[in-house]
Amino acid sequence: MEGNRDLDLDPNKDDLPLRANTNHMLVRHYVLDLTVHFQSKVIGGSIVLFLEPGVGSSKQGEAGSISNTPVQNISRVSSKHDVSSPITPEPNKVIPPEEPSCLSGGNDVSSVLWGDESEEFTLVLDCCDLVVSKVEELDVTTVPDLKKFDIDQQYAHKDHPLSSLVQRLVSMPSDCWRLQHELYVQCSLSPTFHNAHPLRFHTDHWSLQIRKEGVCSPHNFPCAVRIWYETKPTGGSVRWTKDQDGRCCVYTMGSPINNRALFPCQEPPVAMSTWQARVRAPCDYTVLMSGENQAFPKPAETGFLQWDYYVTMPMPASTFTIAVGQWLEAGIKDHNFEVEKTYEPSEESSLSLDKDNQEYVCSHMDYPCRFMVNAARAQTVIPHRVFAPPCHLQKANDMVLPLLPLCLTAAHSVLGVHPFSRLDVLIVPSGFSSLGMASPHIVFLSQSVLTGERNLCGARLCHEIAHSWFGLAIGARDWTEEWISEGFATYLEDVFWSHVQKFGCREAEEQKQLKALLRWRRLSDELQNSEEQLQVLRPNKENTGEVSESGASVVKHALNPEKPFMQVHYLKGYFLLKFLADQVGEEKFLHFFKVFVGKFHGQLILSQDFLQMLLDTFPAMSSRGIDLETIFTDWLDTPEMPEWLRDACSEWLRTPAVQEVKGEVAKWIHFSGSGGKGSKRKRAGPKVNFKELSPEQLVLLLEFLLEEPKLSLSTLRLLQTTYNLQTQDAEVKHRWCELAVKHKHTAAYRDVELFLIHDQAMGVYLYGELMVQEDARQQALARTQSNQVSDLPGLQSHVQLRELKQDLTVYCSLMLREKNEWTIQRQNKTLHI
Repeated sequence: MEGNRDLDLDPNKDDLPLRANTNHMLVRHYVLDLTVHFQSKVIGGSIVLFLEPGVGSSKQGEAGSISNTPVQNISRVSSKHDVSSPITPEPNKVIPPEEPSCLSGGNDVSSVLWGDESEEFTLVLDCCDLVVSKVEELDVTTVPDLKKFDIDQQYAHKDHPLSSLVQRLVSMPSDCWRLQHELYVQCSLSPTFHNAHPLRFHTDHWSLQIRKEGVCSPHNFPCAVRIWYETKPTGGSVRWTKDQDGRCCVYTMGSPINNRALFPCQEPPVAMSTWQARVRAPCDYTVLMSGENQAFPKPAETGFLQWDYYVTMPMPASTFTIAVGQWLEAGIKDHNFEVEKTYEPSEESSLSLDKDNQEYVCSHMDYPCRFMVNAARAQTVIPHRVFAPPCHLQKANDMVLPLLPLCLTAAHSVLGVHPFSRLDVLIVPSGFSSLGMASPHIVFLSQSVLTGERNLCGARLCHEIAHSWFGLAIGARDWTEEWISEGFATYLEDVFWSHVQKFGCREAEEQKQLKALLRWRRLSDELQNSEEQLQVLRPNKENTGEVSESGASVVKHALNPEKPFMQVHYLKGYFLLKFLADQVGEEKFLHFFKVFVGKFHGQLILSQDFLQMLLDTFPAMSSRGIDLETIFTDWLDTPEMPEWLRDACSEWLRTPAVQEVKGEVAKWIHFSGSGGKGSKRKRAGPKVNFKELSPEQLVLLLEFLLEEPKLSLSTLRLLQTTYNLQTQDAEVKHRWCELAVKHKHTAAYRDVELFLIHDQAMGVYLYGELMVQEDARQQALARTQSNQVSDLPGLQSHVQLRELKQDLTVYCSLMLREKNEWTIQRQNKTLHI
């Protein structure tokens, strides 16, 4: 019934297909049982899917038809929560990837024999770069504890008792989650039916398609399916590399294709599910994962340890994150934290609800929600750990570990309950393509945030922590609306960081205006030098959130090679929120954030959900001509710079912090103009009294100086020593390297070389600037670093090297568009979630 139309990408298009037919069948829970093999760079094992028919399972149309009724998550909410750890039995033996003969007994069907027009129901999963060997239906009737359930009439089906059992299992109330997880694991170990043939399956570039002979309806399709598979070393979801100490590691790096090359799954955001994962890795490795529990390793087969993680909050499969390496934990946590006791509270009172407090009203599907637990509401700092390779352990201990509780406290003071019960922070290998990435219970940080003062590190931590609320606990129902995640996190980053720094109102406002000016300059450059279609925050406009009858859709421009360099969703989204805050006042606006989180946590939203609730809360906005339509027109549906933003920029230029920078720029320009070759003038230069500047002011100073057509070499030398530019944070060093490249300051080429090596998240932009200067020495430097980068511990993977060189090629083409515009694309590359 489900057509096998080839939705693979047209070479001239850049959309990412989401093939999963979520309207026909939904994955409610995953159980992964995997082993990490570093020698072969393969993760292999099995994944069990627990399925239930979707809202559109009564009819199945063509993949291209559009449904006007979006999927909604509707379920009852429980008021009791069991938050103790689940007990999991010993797993079955995983088939190791080294034994291909064990992996060849499946029932894979060639595309010629598969047939697009089959009347049989097809389960379609998002899948890419996986070697699937077998798909089989599990006989869960062999699980004694599951058979004890009294089957409610709601789930009873006399012709399909097995489906009734699975439906009863996936529908257990949240106060029984521990028992539910035990049963999930027991079911995942179930045998197949006696004498049953494996399910037939077929893979194409973007999907895994599964059928059972004679089954023509989702209601008759198996509800417990086990898939045996292994990843490919070249798969795009995980990165096999070496850490900064030259030791092997692997991690999910936020690929545009998400996790479909790590495990077969349903990737559309509406396919919210829970999961359990058992991962085996060599004994000297640590497995970190997006799980609610702090896993402790147990002995597995010889030379391996196993790590068990789980989540009880349903989330899109794209949020699943794993990192396996020889990481070390920084510092010793303060065990006097009351929050450390919240993993397994022993007193019933700690789980009680404040029934008189109506601040939070859960409207999401049923799960053990922290927003409804008194102890969680009072928890300003959640348990946290920091991991790093040995060479960065001291920096992580000195900078990241002290900042974390401050940033967590600031976030709680603004938004309230932490959506997740704990947080791990990992300093990832040097080849990581952004400054940070947030996932449930875990944050990746680039080593670039460890240099200079604490501002860059603290602000980045605040940004990633903000994603716990916006991006994770509240997600975009349509992935093209990235601003719901990134715009909110960028706006809240400044709010949280001001709290951490304990700024007064005036000082906090000055810093926010300085950052706003820097972001405005960045956005202006981007809007002038990028394709208009990539500048729109809501590219699907009035069709945003709509999917085909089956649930399949595409993410517009997700695979466009220029998109990783774009920050419009961060910046324009941030400015939209700043505009709205300007209408109602920041204090009221932030209070509204908290109310909005209380209502929409655990759900997926579209732009209008937030905007309409804001307009309803502050009706006076409509009297000023601000309504949903004007916001869409001015901010979300068009590529232009909004008029409010152009006007606000002139105000930010007049702030004292910016005026101070302008004064210093004038001194440097004067010094450069008067600094001739005469010895008297040389001696006079250093006597100029230059003021000390904050890191943000220093970035702005260097950006202003980059606009000068000429600066003397003596000015550049003095600039370097005055501000100790080699010791500043990566944002400052980036601008300094740009100055060195522009003015051919050969004495600073070593700084450029080190930046290209150690700050790869931003070094790609500098590479482009080197290549378009038509200076033989600079181009040689760029090529040398591009070639040498494969020898770095952080870039041992040929796949990673290939991706970096692709980035460099794309960026060079962008630079060539405006070769003489030195303000083009000087933004700091960050992750799109």
